[in-house]
Order: sequence, then C-alpha cells, then structure tokens
Amino acid sequence: MIFDSHAHYDDDAFNEDREKIILGLKDKGVIGVLNCGASLEGARRSVELSSEYDFIYSAVGIHPEYAGIVNEEVIEELRNLAQNPKVKAIGEIGLDYYYEENPPRDIQKAAFKLQMELARELKLPVVIHDRDAHKDTLDILKEFPEVIGTVHCFSGSVEFAVECLKLGYYIGFTGVITFKNAKKIAEVAKVVPMDRILVETDCPYMAPEPNRGKRNQSDYIEFIIEKISEIKGKTIEEIENITIFNIKELLKINK
Repeated sequence: MIFDSHAHYDDDAFNEDREKIILGLKDKGVIGVLNCGASLEGARRSVELSSEYDFIYSAVGIHPEYAGIVNEEVIEELRNLAQNPKVKAIGEIGLDYYYEENPPRDIQKAAFKLQMELARELKLPVVIHDRDAHKDTLDILKEFPEVIGTVHCFSGSVEFAVECLKLGYYIGFTGVITFKNAKKIAEVAKVVPMDRILVETDCPYMAPEPNRGKRNQSDYIEFIIEKISEIKGKTIEEIENITIFNIKELLKINK
C-alpha cells in the first residue's frame, strides 16, 4: 500500500494518458496522492484533480521558479482555492538557488514568507521546496514556529535534517534514495525517526531505479520503500504502514 506525498499529475507529461494512469494506480496499491501545485495554473489544476478523483488530495502554492508573480492578488486566489475541502496543504513553496534564471533571492524569500503567512493563517501544513538554499530555508521556517510540513525531495545534510525535525517537519524521500551515488540521503534516512518519514515520487520526475530516466508514477514508490526498509532494518509492510500513517497525520486525513 502506497500514499504518494508529492506528485504532479497536472504536468504536461501526462496530457496523453492522464486518466488512464490515475485510474490504474488503485490497482497497483496506491491509496492516496497529494498533488502539489507549482504554478498558479498548476494549483488550480491540482484542486480540479482532487475534486475529480477520491484518492487524490491537493496542495496549492507557487514554486520559487515563479516567485515573481506572488502578490496579494495571487495570495487571495490561493486562499480561495484552499477553501476546497480536498486542499490539505500550501505548496510547493520555498527557495531554489540552483538555477541562475530563477527570480532573485530577495523576491523568492518574499514570496516564500507570504505563503508561509497564508499557511499560518489557514492552519495548514506546508510542502517545502529547498534546492541549494538550506540556510535561508531554515531561517524562514524558524520565523513561523506554528507552521509544520514536509521538506520535499530532501537533499540536505544530516545536520540540516535534524534542524528540520526539531521544528516538527517531516522528511520526504524520493527515487533519488535508490541511486547508487545517493550515500548522503541514505545517511539522512538512517537518522530520521520512523514517525517523520514520508515517501514521494515528484512525478513525472525522478523515477527510482530500475525505472530511472523514465516518466515517474506513484506505484514506483515500491522501490523507494524497499530501499528505506533495507536502510532502517524494517519490513516493507512496516515502512508502508508508517508512511501512510504519517502523511494522514500531517494532512489531517480521517483514518
């Protein structure tokens, strides 16, 4: 059984066969998906998908790549979208210093803080995007102690993970943990307590081995769970059960 804590089925990569893929997930043991908005259109589409499919939930937010559009008008639309009962989080939001063409850092930080304020106001968890911005991300998370969430596609050090855990955050593991050169993330998985582990695809991106390079989909999480079970010395069933419990706890989904 699988609950994908971060997916993008609104992505253009699924335009040809979206319905077929989504409908097929249940037969492959997928009981839940959190579809996360990145652009404003992606946030709108995520809500539509969660309204269309009973096992899909949505997060609404603006990815740092699009931070330049975030203003009070956009925040108001996100606020309105979040009134839908299937919207369970604000995200994905955060900082991305990897790509030079992304908006300037001060604009990214301002957009991040506005959306953290919204999460605090609405009492919703957040889905954090952090790429090459660990210190600034942590500093902003500390400004909002009332807000918790998940650091999605975790890419930081053990020390950074420990700081996030202290703030009440969950750690999201993607297919990267199955890659041969993923020693750092395996070390993180060793120290993250069982009650703070989440599994995710970030589909259509980052498919795990043995599907690396292909379009990702939620049932491929089985390979992530296998790897985490090996690292933690737990059974596959234990990892499945705890990761489902964890995401339901974070999103306040009725058991």
